[in-house]
Amino acid sequence: MYKKEQLKYVEYSNIDYKKWDRCVEEAPNSRIYATSWYLDRMAVNWDALVYGDYEFVMPLPFKRKYGISYLYQPPFSQQLGIFPIPTDELSEAFFHEVICRFRYCDVQLNSFNLPAKNEPLVQFLPRKNYLLHLDTDYENILAGYSKNTHRNIAKGNNNRLNFVEGIQTEEFLTFKQKNLVAKLSKIDFQKLKSIIAYSQYKGFGEIAGVYSPGNNLCAAVFFCRWKDRIIYMNAASSQEGKEMRAMFFLMDHFLQASAGKNLTLDFEGSMLPGVARFFEGFGATPETYYRMKFNRLPVPFRWLKKDAR
Repeated sequence: MYKKEQLKYVEYSNIDYKKWDRCVEEAPNSRIYATSWYLDRMAVNWDALVYGDYEFVMPLPFKRKYGISYLYQPPFSQQLGIFPIPTDELSEAFFHEVICRFRYCDVQLNSFNLPAKNEPLVQFLPRKNYLLHLDTDYENILAGYSKNTHRNIAKGNNNRLNFVEGIQTEEFLTFKQKNLVAKLSKIDFQKLKSIIAYSQYKGFGEIAGVYSPGNNLCAAVFFCRWKDRIIYMNAASSQEGKEMRAMFFLMDHFLQASAGKNLTLDFEGSMLPGVARFFEGFGATPETYYRMKFNRLPVPFRWLKKDAR
């Protein structure tokens, strides 16, 4: 039963990392983005709501502007929210505490956190993630491909492409930066580099790539394994790769190698129709998670966050 006095706001300096990570890692809805090492690398600042002796936790990544603290979603972090799965009563208590402590909030919850029923000032906006279960043989996964995906894989196979695992971090980052329409900021670039380096050091991160017949890297994906999920965390394609259907080729080879494992491929979205079609084309199915948003900033400041995404 929920007890109000058990829910506390804990500043970063007072967070018990050992208890925090145990709570997040053992949660049925565990997400890598909520681990202490990940938050330390991604969030400008973060405090937390903690219930009891770290029985339930909610990270609160925040920034400050004009002396006002506000909650935001850190880069490369799809889902945060409450861990483990809360009761409706506990969930409402967490959300109410967030509203009381912050004037502005724009964060993404995990897929096991449902919208509050009694907070009319808060928007809970549905978003889509895409998952593909790998605990079957490759033939069954292949049967879930769309006609368009089959067609693009065939084109890739005809282009004498070469699938390679173990791409080096620096090569991937250089390729990523070169082939982004909107370039990563220096800060976000360093954040991405940090999580790739750490995950590879710990043995749960890997970069797979595809090379053209001319030995040019033309598509690459940073995959990160967390619990029973393999996360399609970051990807890039060159114009040559797009023309040669290299990403279709890459994903098909990855799925051949991963089929039959008790894992789920987590595509991390997307709300962009073209990207969503790419994920759905491999047989991935959507799951819903929510973006929690409210704006209680003083009127002179409210416009500053009017168009936040």
